[in-house]
Amino acid sequence: MADVETAASPPNAGADPVIDDGEEAESKEIMLMKQRVAEMEAEAQKLRELQAAAEANNVSGEDGGSAMETEEDKAAADSRSVYVGNVDYSATPEEIQMHFQACGTINRVTILCDKFTGHPKGYAYVEFAEPEHIDAALAMDNSLFRGRLIKVTAKRTNIPGFNRGRGRGGGYRGGYRGNYRGYSPYGRGRGR
Repeated sequence: MADVETAASPPNAGADPVIDDGEEAESKEIMLMKQRVAEMEAEAQKLRELQAAAEANNVSGEDGGSAMETEEDKAAADSRSVYVGNVDYSATPEEIQMHFQACGTINRVTILCDKFTGHPKGYAYVEFAEPEHIDAALAMDNSLFRGRLIKVTAKRTNIPGFNRGRGRGGGYRGGYRGNYRGYSPYGRGRGR
């Protein structure tokens, strides 16, 4: 039995250094993982600080006037703008600006495009620097632009929620309603 014990003890003795190497490797991996976690936490803290600084800038920007337009700003811009209809599809904002340049200083020319295809819809809006320039622009109604007679009117301001339809399923507009069963040569059917 002593032989068995001595035979069994050398593998244990040999296994101890291997386990130590494994423990050292595991401890090195754990140390690397802890180091990575510490780096990630430091990055997360930096991101939190940057986000807080950005939010603080946004709050201070809103108090002193921001890029977002208020309803009053939109109404004022609409009062300085004209609608231009029947615009050639290949017209550019620069060409429209050149056409209306004689009316006054132009802030912006907007050609509306279809959101699915990206092609122009055939009308545009011209915003002037002063509301007085609109009268000169309205005088250009039915003028010739790229071989087409354009329609120039004052831009109207949409009222939110006004004339937005009847909602889902509201109002009968004609068409099939589901009651008509067609002609039957056998009368009205059973029980009717």
